Amino acid sequence: MAGDETSTDFGFERVRLAEKQDRVNEVFRSVAKRYDLMNDLMSGGLHRAWKSAFVSTLRPSRTRPFRLLDVAGGTGDIAFRTLEAGGPDTKVTVLDINEAMLGVGRERAGHRYGSRIDFVAGNAESLPLPSETFDAYTIAFGIRNVPRIELALKEAHRVLKVGGRFLCLEFSHVDVPGLDKIYEAYSFKVIPRLGSLVAGDKESYQYLVESIRRFPTAGSFARMIEEAGFGHVTHRPLSGGICAIHSGWKLA
Repeated sequence: MAGDETSTDFGFERVRLAEKQDRVNEVFRSVAKRYDLMNDLMSGGLHRAWKSAFVSTLRPSRTRPFRLLDVAGGTGDIAFRTLEAGGPDTKVTVLDINEAMLGVGRERAGHRYGSRIDFVAGNAESLPLPSETFDAYTIAFGIRNVPRIELALKEAHRVLKVGGRFLCLEFSHVDVPGLDKIYEAYSFKVIPRLGSLVAGDKESYQYLVESIRRFPTAGSFARMIEEAGFGHVTHRPLSGGICAIHSGWKLA
């Protein structure tokens, strides 16, 4: 079944492509109100520093118009950081397939940013947005939950302007001897138990840990980005490879 193109990974399970999106949606409906808690549990609080480093890499302009599409960013973490780092002509479209996550983002945004931010329901594999519109595309801790990652990458390329940048922040594979064993034990023995005790939801946290292990290595994912048409593709590991920032440019 591993070679069946109609199936895909859902954690350590193999499921039909059509089923994965529904099951992922249910996970994020379950954790939407506790999204920051979820990331704190999974990263030991480091996700906040990683996201700050991610937006620093993005470098939104403070002096000219800058349009960002942030995909799978429903709660607004990357969007808010970008708006605060950029100038008055920085605008962000937050797109997420999950209405519960978008609801959290809208509530958190309130009226702080006015017309500089909008929230759109949509699928990363088929974006409801025009081609060559955005200066940058970001996706943080979301690409591994997309059933067909190659389609999402092609869509990212399509909606970017020539010269636009793709940036992805995603969990990766620890490459520091010793730390890998500690991280493995923490992931599989501690995180699901904490999810059960703190959030009352062991199963969602178990899936999220398993989905990290199923995600390609940084080098393999970089090749997928290149195959989608991006150039100057790089990846930078953070915290010993626990996660990585992936970058690519639309050159034509």
